[in-house]
Amino acid sequence: MLFMLVENNNMDLDLREKKVLITGGTRGIGLASAKAFAKEGCVVHITGRKQQDLEHARKSIGTDYQIHTHICDLKKNGAAEKLAKDCREVDILVNNAGATPTGPIELVGVDEWREGLELKVIATVDLTKKFYEFMCKRKKGVIINVIGNCGERPDPEIIVATVTNSGMMNFTRALGSVSVNHGVRVLGVNPGATSTERLVHIMEEKARDRYGDPKLWERLVEPLPFRRASTPTEQADMIVFAASDRCSYVSGTILTVDAGIAQRGHIF
Repeated sequence: MLFMLVENNNMDLDLREKKVLITGGTRGIGLASAKAFAKEGCVVHITGRKQQDLEHARKSIGTDYQIHTHICDLKKNGAAEKLAKDCREVDILVNNAGATPTGPIELVGVDEWREGLELKVIATVDLTKKFYEFMCKRKKGVIINVIGNCGERPDPEIIVATVTNSGMMNFTRALGSVSVNHGVRVLGVNPGATSTERLVHIMEEKARDRYGDPKLWERLVEPLPFRRASTPTEQADMIVFAASDRCSYVSGTILTVDAGIAQRGHIF
């Protein structure tokens, strides 16, 4: 009897046949999200800057799913327009592209600031605007901005991301507060430290500076909750849930997935 009760209460995210666009979908959280949406029966579109990376991602997701790939560098003129034209019918937009230069202010030049602002803020806002207009006309849709928890927990070692992420958090809150008037939800997901290739690279650099050996980077994640970084799949699960009707009353807010790190003091 207990078994039957559990079985009857499985959560159905009701995402089958939904069309999803994930920018930066060839690796890390973007790729994990593509896999998660595909398993829910979605038609998944992913972007990447290299055809080789897109094909590798497609194979990683699996041949049993509906996957469409788009070569796209959102920093280039016309890229957002073309992507919006090709994917205008998507129900869910996941803005995941936008890795920013790392380093403290002493090591970050004007070019790095421009690069971070151009992709993380300007290109993301531009793409969001185009899909937001489509969704408002249809009176439905979800836009999820994958941002990063240094926007709420400022980190001087990644000063560019601290600035761009805080801006994207407030952009998300502002747009999401009025988007509901048109049947559209806009919200953000703030991942904490996540075990992607990018994190490993950053930790190796820190380990080289601190210990003289990049191979000792795993020591740096030991102060984290559970003595580890999150996995891309853990972040993707939140993104998929947030996109579903099980999260239908959530807009204009940020869902932080960092096991409480944003409420702690300095870690690294």
